[in-house]
Amino acid sequence: MTFSIVARDRATGAYGVAVASRFFAVGAVVPHMAGGVGAIATQAFISPLYGTDGLALLRAGHSAQEVVDAVVGRDAGNHSRQVHVMDSKGRSAAFTGEKCVDWCGHLIGDQISIAGNMLAGPQVIDAVMETYQANPDKVFEERLLSAMDAGEAAGGDKRGRQSAALKIVRGEDYAWLDIRADDHGDPLAELRRLLAVARERFLHVAELLPKRDNVHGLLDRTEIDNKIAALDAEREAAGEKSASFSTPPIKAGV
Repeated sequence: MTFSIVARDRATGAYGVAVASRFFAVGAVVPHMAGGVGAIATQAFISPLYGTDGLALLRAGHSAQEVVDAVVGRDAGNHSRQVHVMDSKGRSAAFTGEKCVDWCGHLIGDQISIAGNMLAGPQVIDAVMETYQANPDKVFEERLLSAMDAGEAAGGDKRGRQSAALKIVRGEDYAWLDIRADDHGDPLAELRRLLAVARERFLHVAELLPKRDNVHGLLDRTEIDNKIAALDAEREAAGEKSASFSTPPIKAGV
């Protein structure tokens, strides 16, 4: 019921998972990841334990293949599961159960894996792989979304569209970017709108949040407030509207 991509960005070491499905809130259950540790996408007749327990195994130093072998090997229901994993060294492994609904399958490349089930055909994951590999110079989040757009254009989930998600972790356990369209007629387009909103303010703040090597984070918000105000002014001067649906600030005395 889903197709997804798990990848690592060579430039930053960040991990990313992008996923789309004719299933509600797919981003709530498919991606599991941590910076410097690895990333997992668990799908088909989902077992969230493939994600949670698999991530624990990655933290303990197990390879992607060892993780897949472990979570699949203990599960009598693995015939209806699909999972793909990337470890801290960028190695990938994947599994597609024999009872996953056609079309189903997976591909593994250099620091990338793609998997899908209930798809229009193998051309879906082929298009995702080809587009991702053809755009090495795009920023990571754009590269992931462009690849997913190509998979959708090739037929996507054969039942239709409902939800999508994009999650990226850098050096921390928490996400640098985590956006979801849980119930939408064109969820990948909605992710692009949300990414545009994130770029207006959120991602500038995300760069300055506390991190392992600086648990204090930003101590004076003046600089970031001025930067965001300048970006807002540039957008207004160019006649561009915010991508956000947020309401304007309440004016004092009104």
